[in-house]
Amino acid sequence: METTFTPQFNAYDWDEIKNSIHSKTAMDVERALASNRRTLDDFKALIAPAALPYLEQMAQISHQLTQKRFGKTMQLYAPMYLSNECTNICTYCGFSFDNKLKRKTLTNEEILKEAEAIKQAGFNHVLLVTGEANHTVHVDYFLNAIQLLRPLFANISIEVQPLEEFEYRQLHQAGVYSVLVYQESYHREAYKTYHPKGKKSNFTYRLETPDRLGAAGIHKIGIGVLLGLEDWRTESFFCAAHLDYLQRKYWQTKYSISFPRMRPAEGIIEPNVIVTDKDLVQLICAYRLFSEEVELSISTRESEKFRNHIIPLGATSMSAGSKTNPGGYAVDPQSLEQFEISDERSAAEIAGIIKRAGYEAVWKDWDKVLAYTHE
Repeated sequence: METTFTPQFNAYDWDEIKNSIHSKTAMDVERALASNRRTLDDFKALIAPAALPYLEQMAQISHQLTQKRFGKTMQLYAPMYLSNECTNICTYCGFSFDNKLKRKTLTNEEILKEAEAIKQAGFNHVLLVTGEANHTVHVDYFLNAIQLLRPLFANISIEVQPLEEFEYRQLHQAGVYSVLVYQESYHREAYKTYHPKGKKSNFTYRLETPDRLGAAGIHKIGIGVLLGLEDWRTESFFCAAHLDYLQRKYWQTKYSISFPRMRPAEGIIEPNVIVTDKDLVQLICAYRLFSEEVELSISTRESEKFRNHIIPLGATSMSAGSKTNPGGYAVDPQSLEQFEISDERSAAEIAGIIKRAGYEAVWKDWDKVLAYTHE
C-alpha cells in the first residue's frame, strides 16, 4: 500500500481528468444514479455538465442517504480565530503576509473572553483557527489554548498550519477531536502562483498532511478545496480521490468535506472561476452519493438563502454567528477579518431556521450524541 497519497496523485493527469469529466454522457450519469456502490468514475459523471438535467433526482437520493445516516439533524459549530499572524503569501487570503494590517494573537485572558461569548450563544463545539506563523502560533500555543478551553467545550477542532505527525499526536492527546486542512488547489502548477512565499508553498508537504493526521490517530479529518481558483469539477475529483484513499487507508477515522467559495477580503484576487449556487448543489449531492458516511459542512461564506435551502439536501454541519477575525466575538470586533461572511444571522436564528425545516440543531459532535443514545 502507498505510504502517502502522493504516488496515487502523481498517477493522475489534470487535463486528462478534466476531459474525462466533460466527456461524460447522460448514460454515464444514469448508470451512476442506479449504482448502489459508486466509484470515482461515477463521481466524475455526477459532477459533469451531463448531470445537470438530473439534479432533482440527485437531490432526492442525497436527501434519503443523509437522513438514513445522520437523521434529521444539523451540527452547529463556531470558529474562534486565535490569531491573524501569517508568514505565507497567499493571493486569495486576507491574512496574507504581504497585506499591511494590524496583526493580533489572543492572550489567555482574551481566549477565555471569546470562549464565554461563544458559550453564551449556545455552542458546545468550537473550531480554533489561526494563520500560519510558526514563531507565534505553534504547538505549545495550541496546547495551552486547548487546556484553557477543554473544560468549556465538549468538542474542540482546529484549523491551523500543517504539522508533523508527533505534533498531531500531542494535540490528539490534549483533546483535539478533528483537524481541518484544505489543499486549496490540487493543480500543482497553479498552486505555485497562489502560494509564492512561505511554508504553504510546499505543495507535497501540504498534500501529505492528512496522512500524518491519519497516522497520528486523529478522530476526524476535514479536507476540501477553495472553490474559485481552478476548474471546480477537476479540483473536486482530486479531492474525492483523496477522500477515497484516506477512507481506505485510515478506515477508523471519520471525514468531512467543506465547500469554501472565494469571498471578498482585504487585498485578494478575484475568483478565476465562478461557482454558481446550482454548481455547489450539484457538488454537494455528488459527494453524498459517492460517500454516505462523509460529513458535509457549509460555512457562513454562503448566503442566507442558500444555507436555508441546503439543509435537507446533504449538508450535515454549519457554522453560525461566525466571526473571522481574532477577538471578533468580544475582544476586538474591529480587527481585520480573513474574509467577509455572507450569512450574518445569529446562532439562535440559524437554529430556528433548522427547526422550522423539521430538523434538530446539534450543538456538539455527533459521536458523543450517538453514544449517549446507545447507553
